[in-house]
Amino acid sequence: MGGWVLLQACRDTQAWRQAGLGDLAVAVNVSPLQFRRDDIEREVANALTECELPAAALELELTESLLVADAEHVREVLQRLRALGVKFAIDDFGTGYSNLGYLQRFAVHRLKIDQSFVRRMGSSTHDEGIVRAIIEMAHCLGLQVVAEGVEDAATLHRLQGFGCEFGQGFHWSPALPAEGFCALVRNHQDSAA
Repeated sequence: MGGWVLLQACRDTQAWRQAGLGDLAVAVNVSPLQFRRDDIEREVANALTECELPAAALELELTESLLVADAEHVREVLQRLRALGVKFAIDDFGTGYSNLGYLQRFAVHRLKIDQSFVRRMGSSTHDEGIVRAIIEMAHCLGLQVVAEGVEDAATLHRLQGFGCEFGQGFHWSPALPAEGFCALVRNHQDSAA
């Protein structure tokens, strides 16, 4: 299933790029099981080749738990994938082991702040502090930040004030099928023109 999802995500992304929707990139979650099956490198290379998608347009989202389990093997696989041009993000940051050493060791380029912290920012100074600290720490390490679970303009504004570069959530749109996404991007392009 994971290999099919990866291939379909690359197909859709390349189709959208060829349809004139811009130099889109795609982020694909990789489960620890999929990663440990020892065919993730082959799956990634095959998907990129088959779809003629530039490797830089693919970001693999990894969980913190994957990075600490069998760290040497994971580091080697990530190095080989990085040599292809693939990028990496740590998904749901703050909910797992949060070992800051692996941020450098695995050369990720993006952290995704878990939505549980983002959604409680308005009602919890503790969670707001965690979000601010993650953003500041990521920037000190030269990493980009994505806030998950952005539900409204007030949350977006607060995150922008903290320096968060990217967000995802219902503020923009619920999850959409491929056709719905394509229409949303075209509408956005038309309104920006």
